[in-house]
Amino acid sequence: MSSYALRLPESLKLAAKRIAAADDTTMNQFFVVAIAEKISAMETAKFFERRAALGTAGAAQTAWDKVGTNAGLPDDNWSQ
Repeated sequence: MSSYALRLPESLKLAAKRIAAADDTTMNQFFVVAIAEKISAMETAKFFERRAALGTAGAAQTAWDKVGTNAGLPDDNWSQ
């Protein structure tokens, strides 16, 4: 584990402190989770960009064509 001194505006510090307290966690844990979520989102986007570059024109339509045109079953409805 390593340490990193973080400089942030007072408004962000207060917001992070408030949210961490509401979540019954520390600001450190809040920052670790926030950074992990951001890294995950960015790496996921890059993953799909690379996958899309490997695809061929019309591949998405070919996949949808395999789904078929059958209507959903009556029990497939979402209930709220």
